Order: sequence, then structure tokens, then C-alpha cells
Amino acid sequence: MLDSSKSRPPVSRTFSVLLVIAIVLAALNLRPAVTSLGALLGPAIEGLQMNGFIAGIITGVPPLCFALLGPLAPKLAGKRGPELVVMGAMGAILVGILLRSVAPETWTFLLCTALALAGIAIGNVLMPVLVNRWFPHKLGLVTGAYTTSISLGAAVVAGVAVPVNEALGGNWRVGLAAWGIPALAALVVWLIVFLGLRSQIAAKNAGLKREASTQTPVGPMSKNATAWWVAVFFGMQASVAYIFMGWAPKIFTDLGVNPASAGVLLAIIMGVGVPLAFVMPSLASRFPHQGPLVIINGVAGMIAIAGMLTIPVQGAYLWAVLLGVCGSNFPLALTMIGLKSRTAAGVAKLSAFGQSVGYLLAIPGPFAVGALHEVTQSWTPSIWLLGTLIVLQTVTGMMAGRPRYVEGEHRIEIH
Repeated sequence: MLDSSKSRPPVSRTFSVLLVIAIVLAALNLRPAVTSLGALLGPAIEGLQMNGFIAGIITGVPPLCFALLGPLAPKLAGKRGPELVVMGAMGAILVGILLRSVAPETWTFLLCTALALAGIAIGNVLMPVLVNRWFPHKLGLVTGAYTTSISLGAAVVAGVAVPVNEALGGNWRVGLAAWGIPALAALVVWLIVFLGLRSQIAAKNAGLKREASTQTPVGPMSKNATAWWVAVFFGMQASVAYIFMGWAPKIFTDLGVNPASAGVLLAIIMGVGVPLAFVMPSLASRFPHQGPLVIINGVAGMIAIAGMLTIPVQGAYLWAVLLGVCGSNFPLALTMIGLKSRTAAGVAKLSAFGQSVGYLLAIPGPFAVGALHEVTQSWTPSIWLLGTLIVLQTVTGMMAGRPRYVEGEHRIEIH
């Protein structure tokens, strides 16, 4: 874990609280631009006269953008500082959301969505960096706060986007634009933080540069064994999460659950993850090896998969709860990013590498599940695939959870 106490100038209690609020608000904005569009995709497709191919691109592009744009974050933060870059990311999310709500045609809509996704990608990577930078001795607590906020931002917006749209008159453009309000709030708070902490931020940047000049440079993450385990673990858990977010209602419905209950099951899967997103980082930071937590989550997921294969309808609510427990590997993976590095540079590099590679690995999962069902006309092979992914995330998570750091001797030598 990063220890930056020497380079951390004193911050008043008021601004410490404000920093936590700013981090939480930023985290709340890392999913609404995606989930609000998913909820209102039907009206948007009709209004813009999109074809099925373009609609497919929109639904599949978020993880691709996260993977491709995330690596820019450490470079930008190294030059300007993560606080200013996160403030810019909130601005990009705000402008992207507002501009796409008035986009006159499909490609403009896509470009504006990509702008919002770029801000989200930067925010994804820099959240662990900010937590380690300002709260290295409260890593679990503050990480829990922001991962809970990410989960809330996804779950709440998915549930209320349609009612909010209807309350605003039923115009999908207004319904999408409304989610710029949280981004505006985050931008204002980050502006206050940046202006109020200018001297501390400047002193911290100078201190970290001095430390960096005396430390052994962090090597490329692509040659680092710990970084690869973290990245693959992140990818496997993200793949399972995207599969269930996209396919769970359809799978349960086809297995015999009525459609209304199938929607409730998805809400349970996502809802169970909200309190666990707060608890898991605190637990993870207390253990030198996070493997036992990974095993608990993996066992919960495998029991759910076994249940879906044998008694899917009768135990559906139990399986949903267990899948929600399994989904707490997301905050656990984010916490590992902060725990597996001793330096600010290490956290930034590991966050960018782990999330970028992870999101790339997650992309094929939802498509593979759909393709297997299309070919076999049965959900059984797809559920077996899910079970395989849960086993893989458990194995890779155990390896990632070992007491190792990306700095040091644990390198993969490539000749």
C-alpha cells in the first residue's frame, strides 16, 4: 500500500470531508451516462432512427472506451495532477451528456456519448489514485465509500431513469439531459476543492516528484506478474457482471420466472452489491492476503450457478442474492489496486493497466453468452460458461490477492 505521509501537506478537517464528498460525487457519475441511456435506448433509437447495428455499437462501446482511454489518465495526472484531471473528467461527462441530448443525428450522438465515456474512463482509473494520495491510512473506508457510490449510481439510475423521464414530460432528450445535473454538482465541488487546496496540491505534487526521483522507477506493467493477476481478475469479474446486467432478466424469464419477477431479480443482484461495496474494501485492507474473500465470493457464485442449472425457478431469489455476493469482487478488485503498490506511480500505472486490460477481457463475455444461446437454443451452455468465468475469477483473484507489490522483484522476464 502506498505510504505518502511524508509528501502529504496538512489538510483541514473541513477540506478532508469535502475531499471525500468530491470523491463520492465523482464516483456517482461514473455510471449514469451509461445506465440512463440503456433505460431510454428504445426511444432514442426511434427518435434518431438508428439501425440495429448502430444500437449494438452503443450498447457494446462503454467497456471498449474504458479499455482504450483509461491509459491516458496516468499521463494526464502526471502532468497536471489527478485533482485537475478529475475535474476535467467531470466536465467531459457533463458536456457529453448535454450535447448528446440535443444531437440532431446518430453520429453526433455517438461522438457526444464517447466524450462522456472518455470522462468516465479517466475517472475510473484516477479514483484509486486519489484515495491513495489523500487517504493512505483510511484506504478501506474511503474506497468503500466510492465503490458504494459507483454501485448506487448504476443501480439507482437504472431503476429511476424511466420514471424521471416520464415526470419530465416523456421526452427522451430531456430524460438523458437530466443526468447532467449530478455531473454539474461534482464539477462545482471539485472546483471548490481545487481552488481551496491549491497550495497543498502543489506541495504534494512537488513532494511526489522528489520522491519519484529517488525511487526505483516502476517498470512496465505488462512485464509484472502481480499486475497481470490483478488485470485478469478484474476482467473476469467485469465479464460476469456485464453478462448478468445484460442477460439476467432474459435468462431467468426463459427458465420459467415471470418477467416482472425477473426484473426484480436483477435489482436484487445489483442491490446486494451496494452494502457489500462499502464493507468489502474495509475487510480487504485488514488482510495481507485477500484470497479468502475471493474464495467466499466465488463459492457464492458457484452455488448460484449450480442452482440455476438444477432448480432455477424455485430458488431464483436465493440465486440472485448469491450472485450479488459474487459481484462484490468488483470493489475487491478496485481495492487490490491500492493495496498492491507502495508508490503513487505504481498505483496510477496499476490502475490504468488493470482496468484497461480487464475491460478488454470483459468485452467478449456478453456476446459469447448470446451467441451460445443462439446456436444451441438453450441457456445451459451459457450458464456453464458463466460458471467457468466464476471459477477463473476465483483462481486469478486468489493469485492477485497474495501479499505482493508491483514494485520490486516480481517480474515476468520476456526475452
